[in-house]
Amino acid sequence: IPTYKAIIPAAVGVDIGCGMNAIRLSATANQLPDTLAPIRMGIEHAIPLGLGTGHKKKHHHSDRLQHIPAGKRNEMTGRFHKILYKHPEITKRMKDSNSWVYQLGSLGSGNHFIEICLDEEDQVWVMLHSGSRGIGNHIGRYFIALAQKEMEVHFIQLPNRDLAYLCEGTQSFDDYVEAVGWAQDYALENRRQMMTMVLEVLRKHLPDFEIIDEGANCHHNYVALESHFGKNVYVTRKGAIRARKGDIGIIPGSMGTRSYIVRGLGDKDSFSSCSHGAGRVMSRTEAKRKFTQEDLKKQTAGIECRKDKGVIDEIPGAYKSIDEVMRNQTDLVEVLFELHQVVNVKG
Repeated sequence: IPTYKAIIPAAVGVDIGCGMNAIRLSATANQLPDTLAPIRMGIEHAIPLGLGTGHKKKHHHSDRLQHIPAGKRNEMTGRFHKILYKHPEITKRMKDSNSWVYQLGSLGSGNHFIEICLDEEDQVWVMLHSGSRGIGNHIGRYFIALAQKEMEVHFIQLPNRDLAYLCEGTQSFDDYVEAVGWAQDYALENRRQMMTMVLEVLRKHLPDFEIIDEGANCHHNYVALESHFGKNVYVTRKGAIRARKGDIGIIPGSMGTRSYIVRGLGDKDSFSSCSHGAGRVMSRTEAKRKFTQEDLKKQTAGIECRKDKGVIDEIPGAYKSIDEVMRNQTDLVEVLFELHQVVNVKG
């Protein structure tokens, strides 16, 4: 969604900076252990999963901060305190205003995941999907409400409240750009920390390996100022990634299908964008009603993953065909690697 001199906070949403990270290792399939359950359990033990309960106990916030280089740590903390000084109500509904610290390096729930994958050459990849966690949610909700209030103050009538916008040149706009930028940086750091922890787990189960390809670390729920058709516009990508010519991106399928590492072709009409993944074809409620635990086991056969009732709503059958998604965007990206997962971790 391109907007000129304005941003719609609800279009960006509350999972600010949600996105993907993938790296390729020198390890190969024949170096993986015969039983992959210890790797999955090791990842589940190392990285806090789910909505946030117990994260503070599992990883004390001081430990979380120590994983960030001193310069980056001081910068992130200083920027966040500056935002809170102007908008203290962002953390008003948070039980602990420091939760943003100890949620660093945590996965979340729903469609967020960590996977060990193999490409066509049987090279091992690590791929994960997460965002700015609870603090991004609070920032998003706060500024969505602020934009709606400003519409009321200026008597601006909209067909839908979620179309409320903030105008360039106002303090609210500047503050949102500052806050959403911080949340997007937080999401990048969150994924970086999880990737580091996954590699620590893998080093306990695999022979010595190196990172041979950094792959990508890209958002698919975010806003950025870009130039298109001769104008500087704010491009909101919701469920989409940037695909300028040469951009490396990640397009995942469901927990039982393929994922793709792609290179952007820079299609101008799409504002240099492409789909971020398969997307759902049914709600979580419908998926739980339609599918059984036995269906889940069949659709994830050969993959080391949870197969309990708690993840039935993430069953592959609840998602679109990733093959069709890829066929529909051959003019937007070219495929570099096709990955299939052998281990999947859900929150």
